[in-house]
Formats: sequence, structure tokens, C-alpha cells
Amino acid sequence: MVIYLDNSSTTPLNGEALEEMLPYLKEKFGNPSNMHPLGLEARKALDNARQRVSQLINSSPSELIFTSGGVEANNLAVKGSAYANMHRGRHIIISAVEHLSIQHPVMSLQRDGFQVTRIRVDSYGRVDPEALKNAIRDDTVLISVQHANHEVGTLQPISEIAEIAEDRDIVFHVDALASTGNYPIDVEELGISLLSLTAHHFYGPKGAGALFMARGTRLISLIEGGIQESGMRAGTENVPAIAGLGKAAEISALDMNKNLEKYTKLRKNFILMLKKALPEIKINGHPEEVLPGYVHVCIPGVEGEVVASKLSEKGIIVSSGSPCISRASKASHVLEAMRVPASLSKGALLFAFGRDTSEEDIRVVAEALEEIVAKSK
Repeated sequence: MVIYLDNSSTTPLNGEALEEMLPYLKEKFGNPSNMHPLGLEARKALDNARQRVSQLINSSPSELIFTSGGVEANNLAVKGSAYANMHRGRHIIISAVEHLSIQHPVMSLQRDGFQVTRIRVDSYGRVDPEALKNAIRDDTVLISVQHANHEVGTLQPISEIAEIAEDRDIVFHVDALASTGNYPIDVEELGISLLSLTAHHFYGPKGAGALFMARGTRLISLIEGGIQESGMRAGTENVPAIAGLGKAAEISALDMNKNLEKYTKLRKNFILMLKKALPEIKINGHPEEVLPGYVHVCIPGVEGEVVASKLSEKGIIVSSGSPCISRASKASHVLEAMRVPASLSKGALLFAFGRDTSEEDIRVVAEALEEIVAKSK
């Protein structure tokens, strides 16, 4: 039996979402841009999915742009917004712990003459809104701060930052790839301009995501050649994947409170088990303002990759870091920004719970980890 605790990288596809997708892979194969019956049927699937996703984040369906996933949504938000507002200025603010799908587009913008301020975070990985406020200039046109960190799970003070951005009439983008479907999000209450989400982080299919764009927000399209998605994202929509995204959003909204309660309890108990088994272990991320399904640790004296490999031999799947950097064997910029010593960050592991994770699972994992670490030293 496999114990899967790598839900931060991806989640298994929900069976109901798969069932929602299948007809559009077979008999309902029409192009949603066509006006014949098959096309209209595909269009109806897009409309239905748009409604479901909008209910998950409390937006209007018309404020959603479907994309190929979270990375595209982040690129569209950052580049599209910067280019659309460059007549007002060329200064961008991000946090030092943003995902690479924010960091890299911003570096591209720098090559185009934009200037970027990266706000430092505290030892929990949290941004100080006052420091961000002090970094704003007259030519600041975009602020991009993630809702929850993709590695340590720390939640950012989004409402406070949104107020600051609104007071200065600055576009505020929130990368919510890690949190959407796993933590309550209300874009109207938050008062943000843009928000990115991806299906495969909440039991939907890979290859489907969305960008929330509040009314009045200006964007330049990055993919041209068609009028799809209100002219913001050219190309025939991936109807099966979007249908799956919609169903996954509907299920996540229904299960949200139940899952939060479960993950909160699991997190508390797992941390207690880990501290008992490995007193020297360091728990990363904010102790309270954190995704309850995340437990990120550093274990002194071991290599995280080695421990993760040995756990996998026992049927336990965990991550030793962000999948976007682990294959490149690069150090975590998140832990570096949190000022975790390099000698300690080498022993990083992320345990991300899912809907099937049980108390017995975390007990087995804690015992296996204790055994592996003891043999590794």
C-alpha cells in the first residue's frame, strides 16, 4: 500500500471529475467556438465550469479566464498586467519567496526595462505589509504576492496588502496555486485584482487552470490568434480538462470545511509525533498562519533527497522540495529567503496531506522516518 504525502506537487484525479471529462473526450467533441449543436454543447460545458469555479472563489463567471494551468495564469497576470500598465510606470513589487512562475516572468520584464523590488520575509516566510508599503513608488504598477507558499505553506497577509494596493491604485495579483480548493478564498472580500489557480492541486486534471481578473483590470493577451476567453487567451479551449476543473472546484467547495478540520488535526498530531521521534527536527513555516495540510521540516545531518528516496522504498511518497527546482538540484530560494542555514536546508522534507490521509498513515510515516534518520547518521 502506498502512503501518498506529496499532494503539494499534484493530487490524484477525482473520480467524479474524470466522469465529467469523459464525454468531451468522446462523443461531445465539438469546438466551443462553433454554433452547431456539438459546438454549443461544448460551450455549455465551459459555461458550467466557469460557474463552478467562480463559486469556489466568489467571483463572477465573466471574471474568469481559462488557461492551460497555473504557470500560464501567473505569466498572463504578471506580464499581461505589466505591459498593459507600462504607460503609468515600470516598477513591480514581489516577495522573495514567490514561485518560479512569478520569478521568471519578472526577470523577463526586467530585461524589458522594468524594475523589481523583492520584499524580504521573516523566518516564517511571511511578508511585512509595512515593508511592502514603504517599497511602493510613484511608478509602481503591479504587486504580486502569493496567498500560500508552495513549499512551507505559510499564508500571507493578503487583505492588508490589498488595502495598501487599493489605496495607491496599484494592480494586486495573488498566486493562489497552492491554496485554491484547499483553503477558503473570497476574491470579493479580499479586494484583489488578479488571482491564479490550477486544477491539479485540488483533485482536478493537469492542464487546466484559470485567472480571475476583476472588472476594470487591464491585461495584454500573451497568446494571440483568436477571440477565445474574451480575447484574453487565444486557442481552442481544452474542454475536457476545463470540465474536470469545474467539477473538482464544485467538490472542493462542498468538502472545504470537513477537509480543513481533518488536516488541522492531522498536522497537530503529526508534528507532535515528529518532535517525539526526532527532537532535533525543525518545523518550518508559520505555526498558525499556514495551510493545515502542510508540514515542512528540516532534519539536521541528513540529505532530504536521500531520506525521501528511502521513504519511497517503504511505499511512502513525500517531497524534498518544490518539484520546479528539485530536478535541477537547486537550493530552495524560499528557505534561503527565510534565512535557514544551507547545512540545514539540505535536510528539507515536505509532507502534504490529502483527502485519503489517515491518523494511521502519519503514525507509520513518523516511525519510518525515525528509523531512516537513525540509520543515516
